[in-house]
Amino acid sequence: MVHNGVEPLGGRFVRLWAASTTSALGSGLAMVATPLLVAARTDDPLLVSAAAGVGWLPWLLFALPGGVLVDRVDRRRLMVAVDWARVVAMAVLAAATATGHAGILLLCTVLFVVNCGEIVFRAASQAVLPAVVPRERLERANGLLFGGTTLMQQMVAGPLGGFLFVLAAGLPFLANAATYAASAVLIGLVGGVYRAVPTAGPTEERSSSVLAEMAEGLRWLLRQRLLRTMAVLIGLLNVTLTAATAVLVLLAAQRLHLGSVGYGLLFTCMAAGGVLGSLVGDRLIALVTATWTIRVGLLVEAGLHLALATSRSPYLIGFALFAFGVHGALWGIVANSLRQRLTPPEMLGRVGSSNLFVAAGGNCLGALLGGVLAGAFGLTAPYWVGFGVAVLVTLATWRVFDRATVGAAYAAPAAGSPAPAGATEAPAGAG
Repeated sequence: MVHNGVEPLGGRFVRLWAASTTSALGSGLAMVATPLLVAARTDDPLLVSAAAGVGWLPWLLFALPGGVLVDRVDRRRLMVAVDWARVVAMAVLAAATATGHAGILLLCTVLFVVNCGEIVFRAASQAVLPAVVPRERLERANGLLFGGTTLMQQMVAGPLGGFLFVLAAGLPFLANAATYAASAVLIGLVGGVYRAVPTAGPTEERSSSVLAEMAEGLRWLLRQRLLRTMAVLIGLLNVTLTAATAVLVLLAAQRLHLGSVGYGLLFTCMAAGGVLGSLVGDRLIALVTATWTIRVGLLVEAGLHLALATSRSPYLIGFALFAFGVHGALWGIVANSLRQRLTPPEMLGRVGSSNLFVAAGGNCLGALLGGVLAGAFGLTAPYWVGFGVAVLVTLATWRVFDRATVGAAYAAPAAGSPAPAGATEAPAGAG
């Protein structure tokens, strides 16, 4: 049924959204509880930082091969299997914490396993989406997924995770296990088969090597000017953004004169912007076009760094972070929707994981760069560098995102795909 001329997202998407949002809440609880547990076990800065680093390591090691796996098997079943594996890992950690046996080694091992699963789960969910919702509704679907994740991880999980940890150190991890179990059940209820079918036909020999398939996905991405530019941009901008947030706690205390509550509220401002952007994103993008959504977003990036470098007003910084949250949601909607529209269905896993790999690399480098720049050149140095990089990439890519190029990308079906929404992956009438 079509309401007001707009095709609805359907029951399969509702279950996928519910699974994603529930899982995001659990992951957020664990993100809050993990440093608290580490700090309760040791005051060694090296061990504390090592536990944080373990969270990023899987993204660099397994993002690309994870994409190959997503393109080789039924994506829905893979997501269910990943969720149940994470249930077991989190349940073990919760039990060990409750009995006083949760050491740093066990914690790092569980974090490593869970984040390996997160890589595969995220790549698979992005690859499944074009087969679940109509092509013209991808922006709305991506916005709702982004909004649910932002709301749960950045606004709900923080206070709830801290409260549960105070009650019992193992409760946040037990709750995380429960959310993964709920996610597995919900995804299991999504109808259809989601195994990618090669569009080249059965006579064309496919690569059997994981390395060869990884290279195939990267080569395809590098040949796409629009998607390649967006991937490089997100890597560069993640470097400067993570460098900025890495020392934001110092900026909040020394220049904005904020306490711990005020510092936390800065992130709440950004999360609130992200939720708002996700709710109105599809309509706003349709109103101003994807071209200007991207271009204005680049200006917002530059404006955020300039505000952080020059302002001593917590209200201005809060507004800048709110605007950045809106931009982040809009950028994510456009980037994911374009990638899902342009990428052949059988390569969605590898192309999506390539973007995750680039983004994670930028985060890792930025976490180190922020402290180095602030220590060597002063507290505002990371923000001036971020402003300079944002201005340069805006000038360098402004013409790449012209209206004709972006409009053609939205109009074109995925290369080699006879059905824009990936009809070969899901039977008609499912859900």
